[in-house]
Amino acid sequence: MRAVLRFAAVLAATATTTLLAVTTADAAVTKLTQSQATARLRSSGITWSSSGNCSDRANSTCTSFDQVNLSTIQGAQTLKGASGCALNITGGTEVGHASGTYSHYNGYKLDFALNTCLTNYVKNTFTPIGGDQWRSGSGNIYYLEGNHFLMLKLHTMQPWSKMDIWSAGGAVRGSRYATVRPVLPEVLWG
Repeated sequence: MRAVLRFAAVLAATATTTLLAVTTADAAVTKLTQSQATARLRSSGITWSSSGNCSDRANSTCTSFDQVNLSTIQGAQTLKGASGCALNITGGTEVGHASGTYSHYNGYKLDFALNTCLTNYVKNTFTPIGGDQWRSGSGNIYYLEGNHFLMLKLHTMQPWSKMDIWSAGGAVRGSRYATVRPVLPEVLWG
């Protein structure tokens, strides 16, 4: 009986440690201010625009980068450098997008205006995963949403074993990437 109790105590301690590790990893996301993000984008030759010609996070007609994740901005910079395409961001952390853990508002998504160079680069370079979606080698997901590309940057992506990634169109079998948490429809497009 003592052995069973010791095993249960060790198991409980391990579960607590794992839970804390996930919480710590989430807390480690580096957030940028509007000026920090725009300085990085400007240095890479990336532009941004909004129908309201503004950057107020509380206004849906603005394009804001306030509280965007550093890794999301780095993903845009990498896309610009690798593709050589003109990039214009039309959606950032402003209100008006769908909610969810991995949302625009929480700093994980950017919208890029369509242009021929960007469209050809995404479609010809990244792996199609169904439903007008492509996955880059680093794990970023690009989704053609009518008049723009949405980029989802999951900083926790790790190459593990073959697992399912769930998207709006259903399961994508045989993916090389998994996240610390399961990827569910609300994660990708919620």
